Amino acid sequence: MEINVICYLLVGAVMLFAGVYGFFTRRNLLATLISVELMLNAANINFAAFNRYLFPGALEGHFFTLFGIAVSAAETAVGIAIMINVYRNVRNIQTDDISELKG
Repeated sequence: MEINVICYLLVGAVMLFAGVYGFFTRRNLLATLISVELMLNAANINFAAFNRYLFPGALEGHFFTLFGIAVSAAETAVGIAIMINVYRNVRNIQTDDISELKG
């Protein structure tokens, strides 16, 4: 049984909208970071799906996906480092408390 490209795009769209919803509604920095990761993974699924169905012999979509995973890992490392520094200064990782660091 062959899985249609629409199924992959549907999974990617659900992940993208869940990430956008989580990014705009959560006040915790860690939940916001997880939401951004969901959006990046949705893009990676689309890269791999389009590569499989449009150019099955080529690997460009897979290389874009690997590059996206590398960018996602770097973004996570930087984001967690920022969260650790914010926690050391404020003792909380809520987005409302970050405005205190402006002064």
